[in-house]
Amino acid sequence: MSIIETDAAQPRIYARAVLSNCPECDGDLTVLRVIGGRAGCEYWAMSCTDCGGIHLDILEPNVAAGDDEGPLPAA
Repeated sequence: MSIIETDAAQPRIYARAVLSNCPECDGDLTVLRVIGGRAGCEYWAMSCTDCGGIHLDILEPNVAAGDDEGPLPAA
C-alpha cells in the first residue's frame, strides 16, 4: 500500500506500491504527469533518470471492504 502526501488535507492511499525504479535498468524514476482516470484510478507517466525510458503505472485507490470506517478512495 502506498500513501502519497499532497497539498490536500487528506493523503491519497493506493492499493499497491508506486513504481519507483526502472524495470529495465533499475534507475530512479521521476514523475512526468499524473492523469486522472475512471473510478478514482490515476495513470502516472514516469521517466527513468538513467536510460530515459518512459513508463506508465496505473494506481487504483485503496477501497475499504464493507463499512469499516476506513479511508475513502482518492478523488
